[in-house]
Amino acid sequence: MTDVGDTQLYLENVSVSFDGFKALNSLSLIVGAQEMRAIIGPNGAGKTTMMDVITGKTQPDSGEVIFGRAVDLTKLDEAAIANLGIGRKFQKPTVFENHTVYDNIALSMAAPRGVWATLRDRPTAAKTDRIMALLETIRLTTQCHEMAANLSHGQKQWLEIGMLLAQDPKVLLVDEPAAGMTDAETAETARLLKKIAENHCVIVVEHDMTFVRDLDVRVTVLHEGRVLAEGSLDQVSANQDVIDVYLGR
Repeated sequence: MTDVGDTQLYLENVSVSFDGFKALNSLSLIVGAQEMRAIIGPNGAGKTTMMDVITGKTQPDSGEVIFGRAVDLTKLDEAAIANLGIGRKFQKPTVFENHTVYDNIALSMAAPRGVWATLRDRPTAAKTDRIMALLETIRLTTQCHEMAANLSHGQKQWLEIGMLLAQDPKVLLVDEPAAGMTDAETAETARLLKKIAENHCVIVVEHDMTFVRDLDVRVTVLHEGRVLAEGSLDQVSANQDVIDVYLGR
């Protein structure tokens, strides 16, 4: 097995085919601990398949997917990978709309014990403090007792991020968090993710270049299932291959 040093995620020569179509084509990618990486590229570039492979939803045809120093994710199922500390947020937020914002976080913290056990659970001071700290992080302290159904789209996105954080993940995979947000929410989401990345590995798949610029992180451009370019947003934006296949469209 490859020694990946201090990196958090290591993909080497990962390939995935669907009915003859190569969704990933010898994809190699290294993401460090406490690093945020933006993943961009045209539709069909392999961004979703990459996240599916990391989370165990899709088994690669070949290649290595290593978590930490030695855990081979290709040998594990989705539940085991989630329990290791890899959380995924999909583009459309999924929250418990008939519960308060506070209860959404509380339910997420106690998910392995089930919803009913959690509802009967007596809160401790430490648990309450942690929930309130998470609510402050995701900018929803004043909405603490609001029903989740009443939140704006952007606030629901923040709440779902908080629900992931409540499970204390090491890696967060975030799919197009800025989609459907107002300009103000988009800017605040960039600040939120940068704060989270101080203590977590964060991988953000995004199409909004203004949002990617706000993140101010290393950018990986995927095309036809492999890395086309990597560097700062300015560096990849000046790459002629990137302009031809993505930014120039």
